[in-house]
Amino acid sequence: MTALPGETPGTVGTDTPQGAEPPAATDAEGPAHAEAPDTEESGGSEESEGAREPGEPAADGSEVDTPGADAPTGDAPDGTEAGEASAGDASAGAEGDAAAAAVLSEAQAELAAQRELRERIAKRKAEKDGPVAAGAKLCGTAADLLAAVRAVESGEKAGTEFFDSPATAPAPRRPAPAPAGQPQRPAPATAAPADRAASPESLDAVRAVLTEGGAPEALAHPATGTLGEQAAELLRADPWQLLAVPGVRPEQADGFARALLGAACGPDDGRRTSALVGWLLERAALQGHTALDAEAVRAALAERSVSDPEEAVRNAVEEGVVLVFQEGADPTELDVSDEVQEGEDTGEAAEAPEPVQVLLGLDRYALAEESLADGLARLMNACEKGADWAEAAAAAPSPSAAELIRTAAAAGLVAHSGGEAARAEPAALLAAARGLGLRALGATHSEDGRRRLADAAGAPEAAVTLAGLLSGTEGPGRDEDGALALDLLVVLDAPQLDVEGAAVLVEALADGARLVLSGDPGVLGSAGAGRVFADVLAARACPQVVSRTPDPGPIGELVSGIGIGELLQVEAPGKEVVIVPVRDAGEAIHRTVQLVADSVPRAFSIPATDTQVITVGHGGAAGTRVLNEALKQRLNPGPGRFGGFDPGDRVIHVPAPGRAVPGVVRSADAEGLHLECAGVPVVVPQERVESAVRHGWALSAHQAAGMRWPAAVVVLPGDAAAGLSRPWVYTAFGRGELHLSVVHGVDQALPHAVAQVPAQERTTRLRPLLEALPTPDAAS
Repeated sequence: MTALPGETPGTVGTDTPQGAEPPAATDAEGPAHAEAPDTEESGGSEESEGAREPGEPAADGSEVDTPGADAPTGDAPDGTEAGEASAGDASAGAEGDAAAAAVLSEAQAELAAQRELRERIAKRKAEKDGPVAAGAKLCGTAADLLAAVRAVESGEKAGTEFFDSPATAPAPRRPAPAPAGQPQRPAPATAAPADRAASPESLDAVRAVLTEGGAPEALAHPATGTLGEQAAELLRADPWQLLAVPGVRPEQADGFARALLGAACGPDDGRRTSALVGWLLERAALQGHTALDAEAVRAALAERSVSDPEEAVRNAVEEGVVLVFQEGADPTELDVSDEVQEGEDTGEAAEAPEPVQVLLGLDRYALAEESLADGLARLMNACEKGADWAEAAAAAPSPSAAELIRTAAAAGLVAHSGGEAARAEPAALLAAARGLGLRALGATHSEDGRRRLADAAGAPEAAVTLAGLLSGTEGPGRDEDGALALDLLVVLDAPQLDVEGAAVLVEALADGARLVLSGDPGVLGSAGAGRVFADVLAARACPQVVSRTPDPGPIGELVSGIGIGELLQVEAPGKEVVIVPVRDAGEAIHRTVQLVADSVPRAFSIPATDTQVITVGHGGAAGTRVLNEALKQRLNPGPGRFGGFDPGDRVIHVPAPGRAVPGVVRSADAEGLHLECAGVPVVVPQERVESAVRHGWALSAHQAAGMRWPAAVVVLPGDAAAGLSRPWVYTAFGRGELHLSVVHGVDQALPHAVAQVPAQERTTRLRPLLEALPTPDAAS
């Protein structure tokens, strides 16, 4: 890309960074480990590295663990909430299951019921086709794992060996809520606490065990929150349970176990290997995977000094830590004859059976994917297909909007894709549906997206945030059956939907409701596990509408080229796009501060408060930490008397993992830090400030996804080259509405990333589940 004419650099005030903030990860064997420059992965979870619960890992792995080669995929950061299931005799398991069933929530019971229903369907299909014995055409570990699946399907092994609670009979589906009348909005739901409430006695007991094992007492609260009131007893009996605590690494858990067990523990201890399998899958989930290839898990276990990885995986399956799945062709259905009739010369060799992929996955993601697939099929087949929206389509503002309206009239599930300009098409659909008297609503992932959608639809009440809709604080509320009182829901920024959030959303829609998933396939994926939008598109299980509305202007032309792998030189007569070459990180910081504080306000009359800095990662010589230090010093200097913050500081508040809400500090008192987020006052308790709030002049691209600002400054220092990919560049460059400055220090790494580094692949099961579901009404 050729540099375009830009502002002549001037001098700025002191903008030397004061140093990066220390990492928050706690080392169970000693001081917190030094943190390497952490960059943002294109396909991984990404959230505010300093904004989370104490001990909760950032989605990009920063502040918890620099991704290492020990991960099955090579780049998965630390996971959380490793499986805690343990095997017992049949009677003990039945008693435990009965106790668990008593406290099951309605959603959990329905997910379990759907799981059992699918198993019964699979069993009947296998019996009908006359399958051969499990694993007959496999050998080694694949045969063992497949045999474990068949044992459950045939009834040889109880389902309780793989699940914490028994499945109940499927609940009847909810009818669509009556169109007439508006239900009374329920009181806003109280957010669940991030950790389980722990008694002082439990915390004291956990501290004693941690001290005995040489682990820091600071882990007492997260350990109790993860393991419950019996954490002390669990850790003493199985020290590797510590690995389930967010932020703890295997070597730290090993040291803790050696201190407690002495010579009684070893690298092949079943407790250790099971904990490692769960930990590996949790790490992978933070990179977007809902499952991993069994061979990758075995290889990662071997790197962790496990002498028999096959036995370790088998033990984890038997203990219920993980589930095993077979993807690809079913060997019981590949009864291809190896013989050729005598005297018949076909001239062709017999085709070899297609290899079978064996996947390992955690229960929570398996249930979410299967529930989501069933829910989407229900929506596709339950809605009324004969709706007449012809007049509304004829009045649409563009051909693409008309096509979307006609498609939504004839289908219960629609996938709509396009760039920023294409957001006008879902807005037109909402306006048309509301004009027909339907209860139609648009949901976005950010308050900025909600505002832009409301403006485009011409109705402030037609747009909500997804979090507000599900919590009941926004939108029409729910009917007496618990379903959202909606006839049509349009979800924008659909690539940011993770599988668990999507499953909850689809479950909340009544039979007969329509769902439109709309988004730009080129942007970075969800912060959580899964790739819902991409899998729906790839499965082609529902009608798809591809927008023909191009993004306007030089920025739109540049971003559109990036989407197809080309870094174009665009004409920018109004300096809409400016490239600022830099030699090193120090110059990159200097130029960034100058652009935000001086050049952009002077040239475009865009104040610093409306300019967003975006960089590749949180660490490094010009990551978000260092840039925020420099920008605060120039734009809002102060002593940071409120836990490092001063009134007027731009911040990012993370109320839940994966959600980044921009705000401004207003004050602080004994109650906590007072913020203003999109005009709404928010109070962050003192104990949550350090983990849930960080400065927000500079963000990562994952944090900025779904939001736009009048101007964006994208910073690419030399050490950021390894973190670049086409989706990252596409997302970052598209955040500016009127102006984009690129502080460019990566030389040829930028065009290389755009042309040759696509999105990171995620291993998921949703696409084959959607392809396998009977959806006779779906269009391809």
